[in-house]
Amino acid sequence: MSSASHHTATTIPTLLAERVRQHPDKAFVVEGDFTLTYGDALKAARSLGCWLMNEGCLAGDRVAIWAPNCQQWIVAALGAQLIGATIVTLNTRYKGNEAADILQRSGARFLFCIDHFLDVDYPEQLASHPLPDLAGTVTITLNSQSDAFADCLKQGHALLETSNNNRAALEDAISGVEPDTLSDILFTSGTTGKAKGVVTDHGQNLRAFSAFADILGLEADDRYLIINPFFHSFGYKAGWLATLIAGATAFPLAIFDVPQVMACVARYRINVMPGPPTLFQSILDHPDFDPEKLVTLSKATTGAAVIPTQLIEAMWQTLGLDTVITAYGLSESCGLT
Repeated sequence: MSSASHHTATTIPTLLAERVRQHPDKAFVVEGDFTLTYGDALKAARSLGCWLMNEGCLAGDRVAIWAPNCQQWIVAALGAQLIGATIVTLNTRYKGNEAADILQRSGARFLFCIDHFLDVDYPEQLASHPLPDLAGTVTITLNSQSDAFADCLKQGHALLETSNNNRAALEDAISGVEPDTLSDILFTSGTTGKAKGVVTDHGQNLRAFSAFADILGLEADDRYLIINPFFHSFGYKAGWLATLIAGATAFPLAIFDVPQVMACVARYRINVMPGPPTLFQSILDHPDFDPEKLVTLSKATTGAAVIPTQLIEAMWQTLGLDTVITAYGLSESCGLT
């Protein structure tokens, strides 16, 4: 049985605290040459939570994240959830009007936003759209520890270090988070109409994705390459949240690129790599495909589309996977059924 069953937490903040008590110095997120331990993650989340509260963020407020997979995304989510705020995830492929619509309809008060990604200036896309509820925007720079996001962490840390009142207020906010506290709003694809915001709570997420982690067999010593985007439940809930549930290590990738994927698997000895069927087919069909670089892979889950039987067989025989499961994702049911 996987270590996903071995936690007593009923909220995401208490789960993070439990993992820190167990192994504070263990790597939680590895991004290139940067490593965020479980202890680092809690410290950063507390700093960001304090910064948000100092800026007027209250329990129940919406905190939006518009960025590709990166360690800042995870810290932003944990920091908001730590104080009882609700995260709203934004698709990085949205145009400015689409992102503005989600921000307006969710009533987001704070936005953590990538500065530039794939030659797109994200803050500029929102410049012409009125967002009266938005009280603050913080930019994120990929592969950087000295961006505006890092400045917020420094300010939050200083607030905690210099004020007993700030520390007490943060502890009160953390203790106020319950299993039925709203943790996130993910908007549906909108393929059959206007995208709708699906609201879920901490307890739902932990129950659903503890079951997912158990079915996949996710263990504390697993090394999980997360290519699926964090704005989607596949990358967020079945990705870094499942990693946290299992006490494993996450390796986020901002862009899917077959040579980079193979290099990451080889370099970090990745053994868990979920993705849609097209991801695995793209790897198998790539001219640079080298099964020797993928020998450590052992577990995968697919979803988002029907998977052909021959692809499953190729994942077993050519990629050498031991475990291949298929999950049906549904935003309205917390992300999977």
